Amino acid sequence: MHIILVSNRLATAKSVSLGTRHLILGLALLTAAVVALSSSLFYLVFSHAIEIKLPLVQQLLLSTQEQQARNAKEFMRENVNAMAVRVGQMQAQLVRLDALGERLSALAGIKPQEFRMNAQPGRGGALTSSIPAQNLSMNDLDGQLVALSRHMENRYDTLGILENRLFDARIKKKLLPTVKPVDVSWNASSFGWRIDPITGQNTMHEGIDFLVDTGTPVHAAAGGLVVVAQFHPQYGYMIDVDHGNDFTTRYAHNSKLLVKAGDLVQRGAVIAESGSTGRSTGPHVHFEVRYKGVAQNPNRFLKVSAATITAR
Repeated sequence: MHIILVSNRLATAKSVSLGTRHLILGLALLTAAVVALSSSLFYLVFSHAIEIKLPLVQQLLLSTQEQQARNAKEFMRENVNAMAVRVGQMQAQLVRLDALGERLSALAGIKPQEFRMNAQPGRGGALTSSIPAQNLSMNDLDGQLVALSRHMENRYDTLGILENRLFDARIKKKLLPTVKPVDVSWNASSFGWRIDPITGQNTMHEGIDFLVDTGTPVHAAAGGLVVVAQFHPQYGYMIDVDHGNDFTTRYAHNSKLLVKAGDLVQRGAVIAESGSTGRSTGPHVHFEVRYKGVAQNPNRFLKVSAATITAR
């Protein structure tokens, strides 16, 4: 390449010859200059931008951290509130279990000081070094509370069924005629075949005759409903009491009736006064126990009461 230089200061024009090597060197210098200028401009612009935006970035990071902390705190509060609700429910269940335990101990005849439901049981044990202790996580603790609450609810249902059965058994026991109608230790005529005191024939005696004076209080052998309270030609002034479960009792030859049909009587209540009315040879109380209308031996039931008193 030839370059001709023309100037007013020069008397003649000059010619300069440039080769390929000179052209490449020039282009390299030009490129280097452009890159240096661009880098300088980029550095100036980026530095200025960083100085402007750095407080904004820091503020954004702080805001994000604060939001995460608030979320974690809110999550912890919700879990604590949920566990507090479960603990409150378990405390209510414990109160119910304590009350149920006291009722069960009363039904079973156990003294309160021998059956303390609300007392903490003694527990203990040594820590083993071979198996290190582990802290419970929030999920583990929540799972333990759920399982314990379910276990307490199942235990309450089971004890409730037991209470109902004990209560039914106690009611049935109270409805069985096991109380003597009069307070005497012996009787004049037992249940079974005997010589009739009036006809002299061999007849079936369907009750027990207790020899007492006229006017002696006659007690109900069990609680129940008075179904008959009237005069009968053979039984005289008599009372029939229905105790449920197909059991009835009869009290005959009384001189005075103190209850009427339809009255509810409690176990041991005075319902009449003894006498010698109807087919009788003297003052006494005729006592019968019937199951589904069939006469039973009253001694079978009265012996239960005597055995209970002896055991006590």
